Amino acid sequence: MSNSLQNFEHGLQELSISFSDFQMEQFVKYYELLIEKNRVMNLTAITEWEEVVEKHFLDSLSLVRAVDLNRSISVLDLGTGAGFPGIPLKIAFPGLSVTLLDSLQKRVLFLEEVCQNLGLSDITAVHGRAEDLAQKKEYREQFDLCVSRAVANLATLSEYCLPFVKTGGCFVSYKSGEYEEELKGSEKAITLLGGKRKKVQKFLLGDAKRSLIVIEKSKETPKQFPRKAGTPSRKPLK
Repeated sequence: MSNSLQNFEHGLQELSISFSDFQMEQFVKYYELLIEKNRVMNLTAITEWEEVVEKHFLDSLSLVRAVDLNRSISVLDLGTGAGFPGIPLKIAFPGLSVTLLDSLQKRVLFLEEVCQNLGLSDITAVHGRAEDLAQKKEYREQFDLCVSRAVANLATLSEYCLPFVKTGGCFVSYKSGEYEEELKGSEKAITLLGGKRKKVQKFLLGDAKRSLIVIEKSKETPKQFPRKAGTPSRKPLK
């Protein structure tokens, strides 16, 4: 594992992130809990330490390429699944206030177990659908930053995510290197939802091309969005 930790540390250096030994231990423990639980429920197809480090941990932390995380901001991780990118971000930047949102109760219970085992505070796992929670005043336009690694069309993701973001905040979508056509096809939807493209940060993760699409919330999202459950994915805004 020590050699593998060196590879992780090298990746962190590339991102200009430095860890204490305790934070590194938290990542190792997170990996162990993930693999243990993955035996009984489907959390990730990626299970080798090296691959988890690159494709989950470092990919999650690559957000630093686009956003300043050394401040006390509220972050919503929408469609978090096994906790990516929210838990790696919380471990690396303890000052963040993180909410993990997932539609599957079993995953939420796993996330709560991880947070408890790692001794993480000011992080909450919430069970629910984005379409429902975004209409509740305790969540709507309450977050400085919304992030998502979910695999969905950018227009659909924007409809899920932008209603949660405060005016002046940002939504960041983790995408592959081939994003141009998708972004172009989503621009009307983004504008309609109160957002505007701020920048796209492209980078390499190992041999894979990746990009972070940063959308700034420039005005309030109209009340009718997001539409009722299932509609944003079936009929993306155009």
